[in-house]
Parts: sequence; structure tokens; C-alpha cells
Amino acid sequence: MSLEQLKAFLAKVKGDSSLQEKLKAAKSPDEVVSIAKGHGHEFSSDKISLLSEEELEGVSGGWKATKADRNDIFCG
Repeated sequence: MSLEQLKAFLAKVKGDSSLQEKLKAAKSPDEVVSIAKGHGHEFSSDKISLLSEEELEGVSGGWKATKADRNDIFCG
């Protein structure tokens, strides 16, 4: 459940529009964790809040999260 796993998953998401759509539809950070696990990446939902803005940038079709969005990065 490492930050490195989360970063690896985000790198995969950047190049996969289908995966981006799945994450946009996620209702909670725990659902994001479940999606990631299904793609071979394991981390806990609390790791999402540890990412910098630069790391979050472009993850979801160019959507850029602000610090206020970190807890809801993949929700709505």
C-alpha cells in the first residue's frame, strides 16, 4: 500500500481514457482504490491526499485538482 503504487497507477491512467472515465465515475476514494487494485496497483485511500498538484495534473482527461479537491480527486 505504497505511494509508489499510487504514482504508478496514475501514470497508467494518464494514457488510458477508458480508465480515466472509470475514475471520473468513482463515488469515493475507496472506489478508486478498488479500481486500481483491479489493475494491479495496491494502495490505501489516504495516499491520495499525499500527492502534489503536479502529480494529480492530467490524471483525469486534463482535469487539474486543487488542494481542496484532494480528498475527492476522483469523485465527480
